Amino acid sequence: MRKREYDEDDVRVRPGKGSRPRTRIRPAHEDAVEGFVVAVDRGRYTTLVEPERPKGSAQKRKPPQPRLVVAMKARELGRKGVVVGDRVALVGDVSGRPDTLARVVRVEPRTSMLRRSADDTDDTDGIERPIVANADQLVIVTALADPPPRPRMIDRILVAAFDAEIDVLLCLTKSDLAPPGELLSLYEPLGVPHVVVHKGGPLDELCDHLTGRISVMVGHSGVGKSTLVNALVPDANRAVSHVNAVTGRGRHTSTSAVALELPEGGWIIDTPGVRSFGLAHVSVETVLAAFPDLVEGTVECPKGCTHLGEGCALDAWVAAGNADHHRLESLRRLLSSREGTPEESPHRDDPAND
Repeated sequence: MRKREYDEDDVRVRPGKGSRPRTRIRPAHEDAVEGFVVAVDRGRYTTLVEPERPKGSAQKRKPPQPRLVVAMKARELGRKGVVVGDRVALVGDVSGRPDTLARVVRVEPRTSMLRRSADDTDDTDGIERPIVANADQLVIVTALADPPPRPRMIDRILVAAFDAEIDVLLCLTKSDLAPPGELLSLYEPLGVPHVVVHKGGPLDELCDHLTGRISVMVGHSGVGKSTLVNALVPDANRAVSHVNAVTGRGRHTSTSAVALELPEGGWIIDTPGVRSFGLAHVSVETVLAAFPDLVEGTVECPKGCTHLGEGCALDAWVAAGNADHHRLESLRRLLSSREGTPEESPHRDDPAND
């Protein structure tokens, strides 16, 4: 039997990986168009794209209208999140026609980011949940009755606003059911501006605060956020619900954040009702920075002072007449709220106080 002879054709050679080097350089996407994220739903981002103005035309034409473009996040963005209020760069099919899909390839630098922690406990490691981006005003909506106001929740949202460096407006609803004086007295030392409204009443003062700004509405369920939005933006059609007579809580009628353009200019972002607002990501220094009249008094505080217990130098600072004691009370109330300690209340078992 003749012995087989082998040649180079019998040898399998694994193909090389090629000469093209790996690179982290990404496309510049110079032809991308800018969009404003108005809604987020299961990985799809509804963005508003302003049309390009026709140039060199002497005839008067009706200005083109903005269009809504649905997009998905490009793989190159990695784990970077996209939230309502973001300004993004879009490529692909940006026509806005039905069944088309563009790609979000870039998130522009944010001017602000409102966020909350998943919880206040140590085991969550302060996991942050972004709510909206680029808002310049936070409207805290709370009812004066049905459900009763929750000052501790208001305090926590205030702390989040201080952290995000966003202006605050306190909007009190259902004033036909209860007077606002007692609640407003808690926030008078903080200088928080406020408006008081009721269902069917005028909204002129509230509109003055909202016009020309990007405002985000935050509040717990049942306080009337969606009712307000429907009155401010007639075409919003936000679902509304009633407060449970047993628990004193409202149902989550808004299931996702959405940005709506106001008729007089500006944007309002309606968010789902919240029942908790974790602040584990906010430091004591951040809260203290919102009280410049008290900062100097902390110089003599012991290291690691929480400004809540004995030994805090702020007590002597205020006693010496350097600041108003109401301001110190407000600071400590916000710091206590940040740490998740219960607010003193004769009805702690009431679900409305959670």
